[in-house]
Amino acid sequence: MKPKPRRATIERRTGETDIHLELDLDGTGQHDINTGVGFLDHMLAQIARHGQVDLTLRARGDVHIDFHHTAEDTGIVLGEAIRQALGDKAGVTRYGSALIPLDEALVQCALDLSGRPFLSYDVPVSGKVGEFDAELALEIFRAIAFNAAVTLHLTALAGENTHHLIEAAFKAFARALRAAKAVEQGSTEVPSTKGVL
Repeated sequence: MKPKPRRATIERRTGETDIHLELDLDGTGQHDINTGVGFLDHMLAQIARHGQVDLTLRARGDVHIDFHHTAEDTGIVLGEAIRQALGDKAGVTRYGSALIPLDEALVQCALDLSGRPFLSYDVPVSGKVGEFDAELALEIFRAIAFNAAVTLHLTALAGENTHHLIEAAFKAFARALRAAKAVEQGSTEVPSTKGVL
């Protein structure tokens, strides 16, 4: 029997943003992304490429104010799409982890498709990357974790360059998600003694 496609399409329209997102968890890393925030586009492309998911995203936000609403709402929509696309999670590996170096930066991610939203984030960055406020990386990961209902730990073990630290965090998340979403050969069970995630 052919596996059910693990895809989601999410629309979010508020007074601050208008977002359309299409996600295929079983993709090849193809991406077509335009949020109006260059660095955010670059980070979302890392999730697609290294997570082996196909991602189409269009966002229009109140970037004349700042990038906060666009960044946070993009995280919300991506989290919702991950949760929807995973369905009942039958057969998934459930856990994923990655340790990603990017020059002097080293970031570790551990992820559990637990159904219980939690974020531990220890990636100390400040200032800006281009026009992007570094603190928004935390807001994006918080929005993903809580809307995807995953347990997510991100920890910087080394690093000084803000761009490198944030990019390593996104790549680590992508690789951990790639491992966790993988379907174990021949398994149709939900990987939990409770029988549900």
